[in-house]
This record gives sequence, structure tokens and C-alpha cells, in this order.
Amino acid sequence: MHPAFARSLRAFAATLAAALVAVAVPVALAAPALAEQCTEHAVPPAPVDTSEKPKPGQIVPPPLPVPAQPVGGDRLGGCGPILPPGAPVLPPGDTSASWVLQDLDTGAVVAAKDPHARERPASLIKTLLALVVVTELKPDQVIVPTKEDAEQECTCVGITAGGHYTVDQLLHGLLMHSGNDVAHAFATALGGVDAAVAKMNALAARIGATDTRAATPSGLDGPGMSTSAYDLSMVFHHAMKQPEFAKAVATKAYTIPAIDGKPPIPVFNDNKLLGVYPGFLGGKTGFTDDARHTYVGGAERDGHRLAIVMMRAEQRPTRVVDQAAKLLDYGFALEKNGAQPVGQIAYQPLTADSAPMSGKEVTPAGATSAAARKPDPFGTTGWVLTVAVLVIIVAGFVLSYQRKRNVRS
Repeated sequence: MHPAFARSLRAFAATLAAALVAVAVPVALAAPALAEQCTEHAVPPAPVDTSEKPKPGQIVPPPLPVPAQPVGGDRLGGCGPILPPGAPVLPPGDTSASWVLQDLDTGAVVAAKDPHARERPASLIKTLLALVVVTELKPDQVIVPTKEDAEQECTCVGITAGGHYTVDQLLHGLLMHSGNDVAHAFATALGGVDAAVAKMNALAARIGATDTRAATPSGLDGPGMSTSAYDLSMVFHHAMKQPEFAKAVATKAYTIPAIDGKPPIPVFNDNKLLGVYPGFLGGKTGFTDDARHTYVGGAERDGHRLAIVMMRAEQRPTRVVDQAAKLLDYGFALEKNGAQPVGQIAYQPLTADSAPMSGKEVTPAGATSAAARKPDPFGTTGWVLTVAVLVIIVAGFVLSYQRKRNVRS
């Protein structure tokens, strides 16, 4: 090999190596770090009481299967905080086990924490029941509660057996004051508790809520109950597009009028951010001993509508609604600064003739299904780096061989 050519080859190898370092370092720094993968989130934590003990003859359903690819994007399969690149530190005081911040208009997941961790929904499952109600029952349809409906374990609105109530009136009681008596009355109207729960689970499957299994229509804990912050964000995304739902959760005070000789029933909204947090759109609260505190709420600011879902939170050292307000502020700041989403709510409009989605994964329009998409573990950058390293290795062998030939000669 001519000495000049050898020097050129050495110079080329050195230049290529330096270029690779220059390319690889910024790529590594700029790429959003994938969150730690969750490995123990197939079921909620062990119950603390006997509320999930099955009735005689009742079979406890097995855990829901975990999708091979996280619904909503690869990053949403992570544990711990999942934030855009360069995001500021999260506000202090968050006590929840998991949460999701979403844009209610685009479905973009602005930030999240352990979004697919399976938890108990408590009364947040009433948002799924309400979604079934508004898609199956007419607002002016009259429901006559049974004695069993009126005698449910409270929180209760106070409906009476034999009374006549419209669906819209009861929907306010369900969403504003989380009435378990109303939830049972709706379940009866939908064909009974078992039929109502089956319809809730069918709708969850249809919209791609793969972490969700309702066990009761009210959110009282039961065998196999499961959901996630991501799934409830998806349900809320759908529900807020239903005028009856959006109107009910945004109502601060409401009166179910006197009827059948019964006195009127005043209903006040349990969501303490309504009328306090600027631009608040409404939401839902929940609590059981096993679920702990759960929360969903949305707000509008500067043309953006955001919603927060929080799971397994505690009221101390600060109230859950105050923690939610801080996370909403954080999300609005991220959107104002043009932060890159970390995932996507897989929204698909509900239509009367749409087919059940239990066997499919729903994706945003124009997107590729995560289940159908086989991600390249290397990616384009990985393959380029691999080929370049091979070139350097080959160049090194050539140089070594040439030096040995020169020594022999």
C-alpha cells in the first residue's frame, strides 16, 4: 500500500470516528429518556379490607392481559414521571401513585406518571357508567327507582322508590354528588347490575381501555375491579364530548324538582375546584378504602383545554384538589412553551353504528396501531452508527495488515 494512501486511510478513519462521536452525543442527549419499564402492574395493590371478597359461587376473574405495546405510545409504558425533554421539575406535594395530563382537544398526553399502572377507580368509574347512559338512554326518558335502588350503600342523592325522574336529572345526581343510589337506578334501567356492568366493560373494550374492568356500576370495590389513569383519561376524553355529561359536571348546584308528593332534592357538586380554579370545566371525585382518593378534572386556559386524572392519592399534606390544580398549572405551562407530547389518547369517535372494539386497538386517525407496528429496536440512528463502526473496524484491519507487510519486507 502506498504510504500516502495509508496516511489518507488513517485520516479518514480518525475523521469518521470523530464525526460519529459528534453525532452520537447530541442524539443521546436530545432523545427523551425512556422511562423505567413497569413489570408488576397487572393488578391493583392488595386490598386492605374484605370489599373484594367474592360472594358464594362467584368466580374472581383473572387479571386483564397486559398489551405487548403500551396503548398511547411506547413512553407510556414507563414507571415514574414521564416528561417532555427539558421539562421543569414537577410541582411538590403530589401524593398520587399515578396520573395523566392530557389535552382534551387533541388527545395529546402532555405529561404522565405511571399511566398504565392498574388501580381501583372508586367513583371515577361512574364516568364510564355515564358514558353508557348518554349513549343508550334519552335525556328526557323517565326512570322509576326500585326499593333496592333507593337503599344502596351511600354516598346517596336521596331518590325515592317509586319516584319519577328523568335521565338528565339523575345524571346530575350521579356526576355532581356521586350518588350510588342513582348508579344503581341507572343499572336497573340498563337491564340490571350484571347487564349494566357488562355494557360498561364492552364500552371500555370498544374504546381501547385495556386496563379497565368494572365490577360494580358505582365504583364500590368488587372482585376484578381495575383501571388506570390512562384509561380514565380516555373515558373522560370521550365523555366531555357528550353535551349532557359536560353540562352536568360543570354544574355547581342543581335541584331535582318535587314530584309525586316528594320534596325537591338539592344537589351540590363535590368537586371543590369548580368556581375556584380559573376556567374549570368540571370533573369527578372518588374514594374507597382500597382505591384511596381518585380524581379527574378539566380546565381551559389560553385556548387550551387540559384534564388531569389522579389515582390512589392522599389528602395530606395537601388536599387532592390542590394537588390537581398544581398539575394543571404545570400542564398549561408546558403547552404554552410548546413542549413535545409524551403520548396520545387513542381517541376514536363513538357512533351508533361503530363496531365493537374489544378485539382491536384504537389509534388516532392516521396513526399506526401499536400492536401492528413492530418497532425497530435500533432505529435509524442505531443502524447508521453500527454500519459506521463496521467501516472503522475494517479500516483498522487493513492498516494492521499493511503494517505487518511492511515489517516483513
